[in-house]
Amino acid sequence: MVMTFISYLILLFDMGWFYILLSLWIFIGLCTFIYLIFSKTIAPYGRHSNSEWGITIDNKWGWFWMELPALVLMPVIVLISPVEKNKIIILILSLWILHYFYRTILFPIKLKTKGKKMPIVIVISAFIFNLFNGFFVGYEIGYISQTDFGINTLIGLIIFFTGMYINRSSDNKLISLRKENKEYQIPQGGMFQYISCPNHFGEIVEWTGFAIIVCSLGTLSFALWTAFNLIPRALNHHNWYIKSFKEYPSKRKAVIPFIA
Repeated sequence: MVMTFISYLILLFDMGWFYILLSLWIFIGLCTFIYLIFSKTIAPYGRHSNSEWGITIDNKWGWFWMELPALVLMPVIVLISPVEKNKIIILILSLWILHYFYRTILFPIKLKTKGKKMPIVIVISAFIFNLFNGFFVGYEIGYISQTDFGINTLIGLIIFFTGMYINRSSDNKLISLRKENKEYQIPQGGMFQYISCPNHFGEIVEWTGFAIIVCSLGTLSFALWTAFNLIPRALNHHNWYIKSFKEYPSKRKAVIPFIA
């Protein structure tokens, strides 16, 4: 039933309409970024949790449902598509699943946020966001783009795994601090010496590498949307650290080393 519905949706899109919608999606991302920067809106989850945004659910389940569409939709679309399932396609799918299996399944299990809640409106928004991104990336890979091995593959892989290492090692550092102490602390070591949110920086780097490997507008859109979402979030975290800790390092930037 689900497979039939996805196949039907795909038939509705020719290349022209696909790229019109994808361009609109990128424009929406840019508008969202500008709004978040200038409005200073703070999504109320994690350290910014509050009850003002309505019904909440457990943090761990929130993360699971937010990330699930990306884990499932993109691989399904590619696997049912006519694209040859050659080595480069298998590589692309493997990288995607490697990230999203961790983010959907393992990361929520590792979280030390007992009792923390997340507004369901945030979960629904992220669920829809991942549906769109999963669809755009999967459709273009499966039905339009002609991806092959090249120098971009090697460069992209280096950037992807560098970003993944920064992201996961930073996440692990933050989780270990919460395990040691229920209260938030100033993280030290690694990329935390330079920026407040190396986990966000690492994810931006990771998806930039992925976009270089695939060389498609869909993956570029995803890398841009990642930055559009995480840079404002990192700035909010950075300002929270400064307000919460008088001794917070003054030279530490928010998300991009030595810049911002």
